[in-house]
Amino acid sequence: MPSFRAPYPGRHSARLRTVTDEPQGLRDKLSRQSEEALGKLAEELLGNQMVAGALQRAFDAREKASQAQEAAMGALGIPSAADIERVTRRLRSLSQRLESIEDLLDRLEEKIGSLDSRIDEAMRGEPIGRKLDEIARDLVALREAVTPTADPVPRAQERLTVSEQ
Repeated sequence: MPSFRAPYPGRHSARLRTVTDEPQGLRDKLSRQSEEALGKLAEELLGNQMVAGALQRAFDAREKASQAQEAAMGALGIPSAADIERVTRRLRSLSQRLESIEDLLDRLEEKIGSLDSRIDEAMRGEPIGRKLDEIARDLVALREAVTPTADPVPRAQERLTVSEQ
């Protein structure tokens, strides 16, 4: 089982275990050995202060170069990749909002079409004037049914006093 030392002084060493104890073939054995060799090399490189410092300086230089490139492109009026990404996201957002508005308009158009067809159907059937005449006749019939057939007695006659003779 291979063992690896911690890349930093003062840390405990760690042991990595392989997935299988016995290699199944030449390919597996070579693969395992190359992984171990690469692991050891990476560990040694990261443990070296000079290499770690050089990597850090390289990353810092890359970041500064990227910032300088963005500043130069901005001065020339050329959009950066971040600017293009922002515009792309905004366009996607607007596109989604526009789609939802179109869907709402489609549903509204369907409802208006349904309402129009119901109004047309009602107009083709029985005209509103006829229905109003029918309602008026029904009201007259109701009034006649409630009112007595004889003429009502005038109020002055209601209080006549009868004299005794």
